[in-house]
Amino acid sequence: MHSISCLGASDGASMTAFVAALPVPPGDSVASSSVFLPRYENGSSRLAVSKPSWIVRTESNVRREKMKRPDPPCVVCDGSGRIDCHYCRGRGRTNCLDLIMLPKGEWPKWCKVCGGSGLGHCNRCLGTGEFRDVMGFHFMTNNRDST
Repeated sequence: MHSISCLGASDGASMTAFVAALPVPPGDSVASSSVFLPRYENGSSRLAVSKPSWIVRTESNVRREKMKRPDPPCVVCDGSGRIDCHYCRGRGRTNCLDLIMLPKGEWPKWCKVCGGSGLGHCNRCLGTGEFRDVMGFHFMTNNRDST
């Protein structure tokens, strides 16, 4: 039975010595297997995956869908539905808003309105990105539908 107490420095020589000290079952060589997994003397793997949910499978030719821009887009947010937070001016922090970077040793005080993202919902389109007229009474404009 082999036992290794400490792995020393992280150079290549000590790593090679560590791998060489791991037990390999008889009849199974390191060169024969494409992926080396440390094993116990009975042949079972030390690095066994106990839960199949840990295995991630990917499929080829799967593309992420791009978000379509609404037609016509909102004139305020340009169709994204998000604008700079009014409280932190889009910085995500509430201290030293006039500076791009904080001074050395200064920690940010995160904005509680936007959660530090610096973004808020557009007030004109209510976050949808679609064009909407200005909300309110339109008694000064001529109604184009009635002639």
